Amino acid sequence: MKLPCEIAVKSVVPAIRALIARELLEIHGMNQSEAANLLGITQTAISKYVHHVRGRTLSVEGERKVRLRIEETAIELANGSLKAKELPLQICGTCKLIRRQGLMCELCKRANPTLIVEECNLCFTSSCDPSE
Repeated sequence: MKLPCEIAVKSVVPAIRALIARELLEIHGMNQSEAANLLGITQTAISKYVHHVRGRTLSVEGERKVRLRIEETAIELANGSLKAKELPLQICGTCKLIRRQGLMCELCKRANPTLIVEECNLCFTSSCDPSE
């Protein structure tokens, strides 16, 4: 059985990065190299996000709370108030929000066909943070 974090790292994290990247490019007028530098990834990765080659396994654009969190992260990156070492915590927090809203359940079901989604509460009760 794949753990939710295994699924998240392959699907949710790239989706979050893709949304942040698009926000930096479209709203904050950055070029791909600038956005890549802020996100700590390559310009090629940004290009793949922009062209929907990567980061499209999970669609969360329509989720208001997720959208607000993505916008806040992009604003903080663009204005320099979010430091590179703080970005992973922002992405992790957004991932937790996605998981706790049940937005990853279908991905878990695809990865674990015997999973009964209605009986699973792993994402609602677990934490990626060992200190919690």
